Amino acid sequence: MNHGPDDQSSTGLDSDELALRRLLHQAVQEIEPRDGTLDHLRKAVPARRTRKRQAVVGMAAAALFIGTAVPALVHVSNSTGTNANPSVAGHYSQAQGGSGEGKAPDGSESSSGTSSGKTEDKGKGEQKEEDKGKGSESDKGSSAGTNPSTPSVTGVPVCAAAQLSPGESTTDVPDSAGTVYGTFRYTNTSASDCTVSGPGTIMPTPAGAADATKISTVRHTSGDAAAGLPDPSLEVTSLLLKPGSSYDVKFAWVPSETCPKTGGDTTGGDTGNPTPDPTPTANPDTTTGTSTGGDTGTSTQLMTADGGTADGSVTITNTAESGAPTTSLTVSNACAGTIYWTGVLPTSTSAA
Repeated sequence: MNHGPDDQSSTGLDSDELALRRLLHQAVQEIEPRDGTLDHLRKAVPARRTRKRQAVVGMAAAALFIGTAVPALVHVSNSTGTNANPSVAGHYSQAQGGSGEGKAPDGSESSSGTSSGKTEDKGKGEQKEEDKGKGSESDKGSSAGTNPSTPSVTGVPVCAAAQLSPGESTTDVPDSAGTVYGTFRYTNTSASDCTVSGPGTIMPTPAGAADATKISTVRHTSGDAAAGLPDPSLEVTSLLLKPGSSYDVKFAWVPSETCPKTGGDTTGGDTGNPTPDPTPTANPDTTTGTSTGGDTGTSTQLMTADGGTADGSVTITNTAESGAPTTSLTVSNACAGTIYWTGVLPTSTSAA
C-alpha cells in the first residue's frame, strides 16, 4: 500500500508506522522496572568503563615490558662470550633499526651493521666451518694411514675374483723369539683397472697338537707384539690396481706357548746324549707355502732335551675382499699364539 505525503503525521511517521508504535506501547505499558534499577545502572555503567580502562592500561604495560625485556635479554646473551650466536645478534640489530653493538664471530667488536653486512659475516662463518670440516676430513685420512701417493679410485669397480691371481704366500725364518712373518700377494691379471679397499679375511686352522682355543687373530696396530710388520700408516683404505700390479697382506705368527711334550726318553744309544736336532738346511730369505721353522731347527715351539715335542701346526688362510681367491700357508711347530695381520699394502710400500 502506498502512502503519500498527506498520510504522514506531524512526527514524520506514516499511518502504518504509527499503528506499529501504538502496538509496541501497548505491549510494554504494563512493564515497570524493579525498585533500585536506576541506582544499579548509575553504578554499573561507570564500573564497566573503569574495568575497560584498566584492561587497556594492562595490555599497554605488558607490551611495554615485552618491548624492553627482549632486547635486554638479547644484549645479555651477546655479551656472554665469543660463543654467542651471531644470528641472534643479527635479529636484535634489525629490531633496533639495523644498528647495534655486539661481538663479531671472530671476537672483534662490531659497532654498526646492516642486514647485508650480517649476511656477509654469516657467509664468512659458514666458509670457516666448511674449511674446518675439510681439515678434519684430511686429518682423518692421514690418521687412517692413507698413502698420499695412492691414485684416485673414483668410479673404478671393485676387483672381482676373476681379476686376481690365486695369490702367492711366503714366510720368513723365525726370529730369536720364534715369531714368523709372512706375506700374501695378489696380482691383477685382467686387462682393466680395479679397486681393492680391504685385506679380506684371515682364518687359522689348527692341526695336530695345536689348540684352537689358544689361537687368535688381531689386526696389526702400532706398538703391538708384531714389531716387524709395516707401520699401519703405510696401509691404504683403497688402492687402484692396474693390470699387472699387486698388493700385499702381511701377517706375523707370535707364539704364546710351546707345543706340549710327548714324554719318554729320546737318548741316542749308550752315549746318554739327547738326539740332536735335525740338520739345518740353508736358510732362504723366504719359503713358499710353509714356515721354515721346522727345517732350520729354530721353530716357534722349541724342542726340549728331556723329551719330544708334540707335532702341531697352524694353517693360515687369507681370502681376498671379493670372497676369492684364497691363499693358504702352514706354520709348523705351532700350537698356541696370535696372528697379527695388516691391511692393504701397495707392493712398493710393503717391500720398503
